[in-house]
Formats: sequence, structure tokens, C-alpha cells
Amino acid sequence: MNEVTDTIDQMQNLTTKGYELGLEYAPKLALAIVTLIVGLWIIGAVGRLLESSMEKSKVDATLIPFLTNLSSWVLKLLLFISVASMLGIATTSFIAVLGAAGLAIGLALQGSLANFAGGVLVMTFKPYKIGDLIEAQGHLGVVKAVQIFNTIIISPQNKQIIIPNGIASNGSITNYTAEGQLRVDLTVGIAYNEDIGKAKSVIMDVLQKHEKVFSDPAPFVGVSELADSSVNLAVRPFCKVEHYWDVFFDINEQMKVALDSNNITIPFPQRDVHLTKE
Repeated sequence: MNEVTDTIDQMQNLTTKGYELGLEYAPKLALAIVTLIVGLWIIGAVGRLLESSMEKSKVDATLIPFLTNLSSWVLKLLLFISVASMLGIATTSFIAVLGAAGLAIGLALQGSLANFAGGVLVMTFKPYKIGDLIEAQGHLGVVKAVQIFNTIIISPQNKQIIIPNGIASNGSITNYTAEGQLRVDLTVGIAYNEDIGKAKSVIMDVLQKHEKVFSDPAPFVGVSELADSSVNLAVRPFCKVEHYWDVFFDINEQMKVALDSNNITIPFPQRDVHLTKE
């Protein structure tokens, strides 16, 4: 009989404690649930707003979903920590463990994180974009893709070159496309006994007749060097970046034809050998 009475008393005590705990924690639980639901809705709205802002800012399409997801997960983590704190769960130790794990992951992936940060800088400040002709880290080529961690360029030999964004963002970059035009540097030599003025006039006529050479800035022809075997003329036409190689090869060929037609000699190195008999 006593055992039955004790059991009933224990059940009553448990019921009483459960009721007290319910009264104490029910408001906290309800508030935590409401906070979680509202917080998730706000995070979703913030993610959509961030995505829309980046699209309007013409951020690279590859980076938009990554940054949106990253910000969403960070905000969700902060929300869950806040909800746990509202329920009375000690979050100090949890945050300490999370910080230590984050530090370890950061040290292990510091190269990748540097490349990611470099990719963000490239996307933000746009030192180059897809289609630009650039020179970076000793490599020349057209930008094919700007990814989160790497920039891919295609060299004139049609080789794919992958440059880490961390190095690209911290190193010097030459963007040949940024100004919309490019100067083609050519050199042609004429014999010392030729008329320099006539040769310049013939070459200038070739430049002015070429449809891909700009009239503004005007092309330039001038004496650049009095070499051993020739008077070297610097030929400097301007053109669109995509027409660079067309102008380079066309002008070289057309200058040779025009100079030959006007009987202007393009010399080649010669050496006189004198034999003496002793």
C-alpha cells in the first residue's frame, strides 16, 4: 500500500514540476518559434534584396548565387544562436567551439580564402572583365571567365591559362582593352642613301588607306634609330583591340609592297670581307 502511495506522490510531483516548467518555458518556446519563423522570412527577403542589388550592379553572374547563399547561411547561424539563447541554452561554449573550428578551417584553407577574397575584389572593382585583353603574372591573353577562385584567360596561341584571383588582385595587371583602342608598334628600315621624307610619305599613305587604322589618334611615322645597316622608322598606327593582329600583319606586308613599288630599298645586314695575300 505504501509503495502505491509513494508512486502516486511521485507522479503528482512530476506532474506539478512539468506544469511549472510548462508555465515557465512555454512563453519562451512560443517566442523562440515566432522569432525563428519571422527571422527566416526576413533572411529570405534580405537574400532576395541582395541578389537583386547585385544584378542591378552588374556583378558577375557566377558570384551572385555564391554570395547570396553565403550571406543567408551566416544570418541563419546567427538566428539559431539567438533562438537557442532565448530558450536558456548556454551559447558561450558553443560560440567558442565554433570560433575555434572557424579558425582551424581558415588556416587550412587560407590560400583558397585569399583567392575568394581576390575574386570578390575583381568582381567589385572590375580591373578587367570577360573579353578584355590583359597581361597578368607574365601571361597575355583574352579573359574567358572570372570565377570565384580563378581567372581563366586564353593566350594568342589558344592556350588556357588559369590565374588564381588572390595573385591577380595583388599583382600588376595590364588591361589593353580598357581604353577601347591599341597602338601597333612597327619598325621598318630603309637604306642610308634613301630619301627619308619620301619613305615616310609612302608609309603614311599606306596607313591612311587602311580601313582599320584610326585617323584620330593620327598614325605616326618617324626616325627611331640610326642602326648599323639601316635608318629605322617607327610606324605607330592606332586601331581597335580586336583588329590589332589584322593591322599588324597587313601593314607590314603593305609597307614592303609600297616601298618596293617606289624603289625604296629595305636593306639587310651585309659584311664586306677583304682578303689580303702575304
